[in-house]
Amino acid sequence: MSNAPQKITNPILPGFNPDPSICRVGDDYYIATSTFEWFPGVQIHHSKDLKHWRLVTRPLTRPEQLDMRGNPDSCGIWAPCLTHADGRFWLVYTDVKRKDGSFKDAHNYIVTAPAIEGPWSDPVYANSSGFDPSLFHDDDGRKWFLNMIWDHRAGFNSFTGIALQEYDPVGERLTGPISNIFKGTPLGLTEGPHVYKRDGWYYLLTAEGGTGYDHAVTLARSRQLDGPYELHPDAHVVTSRFDPDNPVQRAGHGDIVETRTGETYMVHLMGRPRLGQNRCQMGREAAIQKCAWDADGWLRLAAGGMAPELEVDGPDLPAHPFPEDPVRHDFDTADLPPVFQWLRTPYPERLFSLTGRPGHLRLYGRESIGSCFEQALVARRQTHYGYEAETLVDFQPDTIQQAAGLIAYYGRCQFYCLAIAGDDDLGRVLTLYSFPGGAPDANMQEPLDAPVRIPESGPVAMKVTVEDMALRFWFRTEGTDWQRIGPAFDATVLADEASGRGAHGNFTGAFVGMLAMDMSGRARPADFDYFSYRNLT
Repeated sequence: MSNAPQKITNPILPGFNPDPSICRVGDDYYIATSTFEWFPGVQIHHSKDLKHWRLVTRPLTRPEQLDMRGNPDSCGIWAPCLTHADGRFWLVYTDVKRKDGSFKDAHNYIVTAPAIEGPWSDPVYANSSGFDPSLFHDDDGRKWFLNMIWDHRAGFNSFTGIALQEYDPVGERLTGPISNIFKGTPLGLTEGPHVYKRDGWYYLLTAEGGTGYDHAVTLARSRQLDGPYELHPDAHVVTSRFDPDNPVQRAGHGDIVETRTGETYMVHLMGRPRLGQNRCQMGREAAIQKCAWDADGWLRLAAGGMAPELEVDGPDLPAHPFPEDPVRHDFDTADLPPVFQWLRTPYPERLFSLTGRPGHLRLYGRESIGSCFEQALVARRQTHYGYEAETLVDFQPDTIQQAAGLIAYYGRCQFYCLAIAGDDDLGRVLTLYSFPGGAPDANMQEPLDAPVRIPESGPVAMKVTVEDMALRFWFRTEGTDWQRIGPAFDATVLADEASGRGAHGNFTGAFVGMLAMDMSGRARPADFDYFSYRNLT
């Protein structure tokens, strides 16, 4: 019996979940999203109805697959592509080692698995000519690798087109000639290619306009895979660039899926800026739009026009919700709860342990918050504009170079942190660290007039709240009530656009979590009894 279509509200994957790539296997839908410098690499969510989603795996877990130590902020995993063919899942991804300036060092790889949970193979190296790779499985059995081409030369278009080359799955290598099949539209910054075949046409979907407020999904088609490609009559299928009041902004970087009954949906990147501000604290999120193939053979939004909708009609499928994530984690299992990630390194045993002190997450103090190599920072995504996060930390510093506590984090130069630290005169203290954007060589701020002295031993409860655009810290020691500490900070600093380089500078999103530093090199441990995250919106 048919079910009445349900409404889907965007974003479908709230918080930092950019560059969505979608595929269907039977009645199951999977979306892969970029994770940049956060480890393990690539988030894959699963759905039965395109409305309700659950995180099912992060497949890049081993040093052989991914090692991002030394990668700058917003490098690492860019724009994965997830497909299914020949009874296997195929995941293509980029590990970006440099993004600033004229050069992009971007290495592309392919991994496969018989099931979405794995086991995922060691990577096959593909190329390094550009980023945003994808794999197209043609109906004649041949496979084709695509990526944007980067041109480093001064005076040339750095986004110089879309490369196409055949992939040999037996030899596990790219083979044959390389073609530049599409140079894009005047909007420029052509990237994120995906190819589909329908009614004898090859359709090429790309992202254009950059990942900021001019972002768009562009469509072209050809009778031959290697072109020439004719442009969609409207050029773009989805964009918010002409609709500045739309709550769904930065719409672009899309991928298409069809249901069993032939309904067509597009997932795409989006952002939710604060009213009156172009700052998206949740970073770039994943959205969905219902589409339709018109009589002229072109894809368009089912609602008409190019502007994305906040609420769309879902497919004619039974609702399939998943259990909600718990508000509180007590660290009483052998594995880190899946909501958490850490930064860069494939060697988490050097950062944390769930057995060193049973019932606690033990962080081993490593390098500073500003390091690109080994930070003991375990955090989860901010997924609401208002939230409260709380933890209980037991930490005994014996030097000024050791600190541990609660951090609201975007990047090495965008964070707020409440920490237990050592002080030569006062002993064990609470202090605040603030780095509200700017260059990496700028100085971190310490907003308190003086550190707050606390008892020489015992755990300290810490809390951070974000309400409206204000971020505040709180603390309490045993037998005391919650006390505010420090000023109300600007929560919108934890956004792509606050980096000083606009939405094109940084690409992740706000996190909140736990941190331990020991710049003396002695790996002083900090024990976190629990972590909770509660929606306040």
